[in-house]
Amino acid sequence: METNNNTTNNIEPGISVWTEEDDKITRVEFTAEMKKDYKILLPTMLPRHLKMIASLLKVYGYDAEMLENTGQNVIDTGLMYVHNDTCYPATLVVGQFVDALNSGKYDLNKTALLFTQTGGGCRASNYISLMRKALKKAGYGHIPVISLNFVGLEKNSGFKLTIPMIIRMLYAIVYGDVIMCVCNQAKAYEVNKGDSEKLADEWTAKLVEQLAQKHITYGKVKKTIRQMVREFEAIPKTGEKKEKVGIVGEIYVKFSPLANRYLEDYLLSEGAEPTMAGLVDFAMFYVYGRMEEYKMYRIHKKSVHAFRIAYKLMEVLQNDIIKIIKEESSFDPPTEFKKTVELARDYIHLGVKMGEGWLLVAEMVEHIHRGTKSIVCTQPFGCLPNHIVGKGVTKLIKERNPDVNIVAIDYDASASEINQQNRLKLLLANAENSKFKI
Repeated sequence: METNNNTTNNIEPGISVWTEEDDKITRVEFTAEMKKDYKILLPTMLPRHLKMIASLLKVYGYDAEMLENTGQNVIDTGLMYVHNDTCYPATLVVGQFVDALNSGKYDLNKTALLFTQTGGGCRASNYISLMRKALKKAGYGHIPVISLNFVGLEKNSGFKLTIPMIIRMLYAIVYGDVIMCVCNQAKAYEVNKGDSEKLADEWTAKLVEQLAQKHITYGKVKKTIRQMVREFEAIPKTGEKKEKVGIVGEIYVKFSPLANRYLEDYLLSEGAEPTMAGLVDFAMFYVYGRMEEYKMYRIHKKSVHAFRIAYKLMEVLQNDIIKIIKEESSFDPPTEFKKTVELARDYIHLGVKMGEGWLLVAEMVEHIHRGTKSIVCTQPFGCLPNHIVGKGVTKLIKERNPDVNIVAIDYDASASEINQQNRLKLLLANAENSKFKI
């Protein structure tokens, strides 16, 4: 197993040393020959979702693994290779990948990296270039980086998305969303602490095995979801009422415990019930945005039909989730996406789609509509889409909903955890005080 001797002995965290020669980055393609014996590493964002996606990739001949290295070393490693003004999620993704490669666990001549790109207008669309520059600087320039995207940004002869693969990925996303939805609601009220997390871990393991099977039908998926919801419903609960806190924001920071400093766990420890929309909503937002672009600008002419089919498929999946949760439990199901769209129209134009765009606003309003009066907007420091869209519409939302508390929290390598927690405590205190106002 090869180890890296060209690391960062003279580079301090937060300082990026660069030369003109470093800008000459050659893309290393992931070829069909590599597919046979390369291990593909995935970053952590939604741990349960990505464990399942890594598992299903094995059905199609890929040896994939979701990384689980976390902690300060990941952040420090990211700062060694990415400028500290760069988007915090990029720092974490680069840091996690390079830290894993430095660990000695992997054969550096038979390892590839994979992460998603939406092709939007924010800094995230440049992650792949940042990753390749970081790899070259760390002495890993020979390692291929695979871009998982649906807009033709890059192609690799050894990694191709097929319709069956995409559908199975949707199943994994749906499974992950259901666990996230019912587990958070059960965890906030469980009589025996740890029951919900234990059951979630057990189901994640079962679903990882199921998605690695060669044949899986949609009927089996629905049956599995039904059984899963029943088991979470059966967890003994206290029956008390707790303050619900909606979590919205930039997709990586919103979902990743590494990025948001385990925000959900912290809110639970403070006696609140965290709640957030799932990844299916973001996928539908992405596809819906392409359809809106066709309406407004007549672009995506060749692919608009495929986007419409994808949207209808996800709509069916989401509606079935909602139906099953309503039939089998007392949990609050997700909101139908078409209703989310309508809620957004009164606050923002649907053409605003940079970053999380109008979805960020829609999710805030959706939480309010469902009776959630406390909202945390998570964002990387300096994240233009979130600062413009999120903070820009907050005043209007508060004017129309004066009983709602919204706090925007920046996450960055240099951000104070104590300051973040204090702001969350203030949010919860304001929510408690508002109950006594006449």
